[in-house]
Amino acid sequence: MTTSITKTTSLRRNRPGTKLEDAYQFEHIPLEQFDSAFALQEYLQSLIRKDKENLDLLVELPPGQDEETWQYEHLRQLCLELNYLVVQLETECNRETCPEMKADEWMYLCAAHQTSMNCCAIDYIVHTLDGATTLLNSHRYFPSRISIPDTSLKHYQPISRRLYRIFAHAWFHHREIFESFENENMLYGRFLKLSDRYGLVAKNLLIIPNNYNNEDTDNNNVNDASLKIQEKT
Repeated sequence: MTTSITKTTSLRRNRPGTKLEDAYQFEHIPLEQFDSAFALQEYLQSLIRKDKENLDLLVELPPGQDEETWQYEHLRQLCLELNYLVVQLETECNRETCPEMKADEWMYLCAAHQTSMNCCAIDYIVHTLDGATTLLNSHRYFPSRISIPDTSLKHYQPISRRLYRIFAHAWFHHREIFESFENENMLYGRFLKLSDRYGLVAKNLLIIPNNYNNEDTDNNNVNDASLKIQEKT
């Protein structure tokens, strides 16, 4: 049995020269068969490739795993995949089209600086992803991917709130890109399911309508006079 498992896991690598369309074509296997220091990450990525639309399964805690570590791997994966959304946003989101980071009646100040300041939307988004990725990879706060220190759990909610703002800006100001990306990746749906399961973002901060596909809201109709400003939280 051990030999069989070792043979299976040893093949879970893309060979040099593999075409993009042929990459990651691995058979999904149980978590306990992953022979890797990053087993939980690889298992999550395998689940996503297998059935990205099964959101309940994707956020369900695997048997015998630590809840905080599972959330950690999800947040890391969200940051990875949000970079693909940023690439698409850059085709129309810039200093001229979106000089401020807005979503609905909210304007967000960037916390990536010594003093929070107003950044254009695309800079805010890049700063947010860079900051979240740096924090999640910090050995000071997350020295192990097997066990998360209790003192580091406080970072989950702020990271999640800021990641949510990326989705919110895309929905209110770049609707076509948002919907095209979501139809292909189901990333926002996964984020919402994760947040709901583990209480990562307060309900009153979720400003994208639940039935957004049927909304007729003008994605550029933001009332500057009634903007609510959020800074570092």
